[in-house]
Amino acid sequence: MKNRKIYHIPVLLQDAIDALNIQEGGKYIDGTLGGGGHAKLILERGGVVLGIDQDSDAIDECREEFKDRKNIIVAQGNFMNIKKIAGDYDFIPCSGILLDLGTSVHQIKESERGFTFMKHEFLDMRMDKGKGLSAFDIVNKWPKEELIRIFGEYGEESDSGIIAETIVKRRKKQEIVYSDELAGIISKIKNRREKDIHPATKVFQALRIAVNDELNTLKRGIEESMEVLGSGGRLTIISFHSLEDRIVKQAFLKLEREKMGRVITKKPITAGKSEIEKNRKARSAKLRVFEKN
Repeated sequence: MKNRKIYHIPVLLQDAIDALNIQEGGKYIDGTLGGGGHAKLILERGGVVLGIDQDSDAIDECREEFKDRKNIIVAQGNFMNIKKIAGDYDFIPCSGILLDLGTSVHQIKESERGFTFMKHEFLDMRMDKGKGLSAFDIVNKWPKEELIRIFGEYGEESDSGIIAETIVKRRKKQEIVYSDELAGIISKIKNRREKDIHPATKVFQALRIAVNDELNTLKRGIEESMEVLGSGGRLTIISFHSLEDRIVKQAFLKLEREKMGRVITKKPITAGKSEIEKNRKARSAKLRVFEKN
C-alpha cells in the first residue's frame, strides 16, 4: 500500500464541500474520487457518498481506506458515464456532484505512467490503464499536423509547429519512449522557462488531454450530471487550466439561459494565499458551482 500522505492533496477542499451544501442523509457523488479527501469530508458532514474513479490505483486505495466506513460506495468508472453508474447504485436523484479535474499527486509521482517530465517513465498517461491510446502512440504515430493541432489547441503551446516537426524527425531515427526523453527534446527547442514553468509543461498537458479525451469527457459529464441531480442539487467543478474552466463556465451559463437552474459562482472561487503557499498546484484552481431548479 502506498503512503496515503502523498496520494493526493485536495485543492479548495473546504470551499468545494461548502458549495455542495451537504444535508444529513443526502446522496452525493464524488465523480473523481482520487485519494478520497473530498469523500471523507462529505461523510463527516453526514452525507452518503458514491465515489467514482477511472484509475484502478485510486479505487484500490479508497476501498482499503473506507473498508470500515458506512454510507460510501466505491465504484470504478468514468464520470462521463455518471448517469449509468448512479443508476446502478440508486443515486438518482442525488443532492450534489463534485468533479475535481486535477491530476493526483500519486499519478504524477508514483504511478509510473509518464505524467511527469521529471522522471524516466514510459510515455503512457492513461488514467484508465486498460483503455485507449497511450501518449507513446500519439508521439510516435500521429501525423505532424495532428501533433501541431493538439499542442496548440490543448496545450496552448506557441511553439507547437517546431516541436511537432522535431518530434517527427527524431522518431524516424528512433522511437521516443520515455517521458524525460520527450521533455529533453522540448527543452532543447524552447531552452527557457516561462514564469517558472518547465518548457515541456504545455506539451505534456496537451498529451494528457488527448490521451484521456478530457474535454469531451467533461462536456458529457456535465450533461449527464444534470440528468442525475435532483431539484436543488448542486454541481461543483474544480478545474486547473483555461480550457476546462472555459467549458465549465460556458456550460453553466447555457444551462442558466435554458432555465435549468442558476449559476451560484458568478466569478470562480480561487485559493487563498495560505493554501497556495502550502500547495503550489492550488494557484491555478478554479471552482464553479451550478444549482439545478
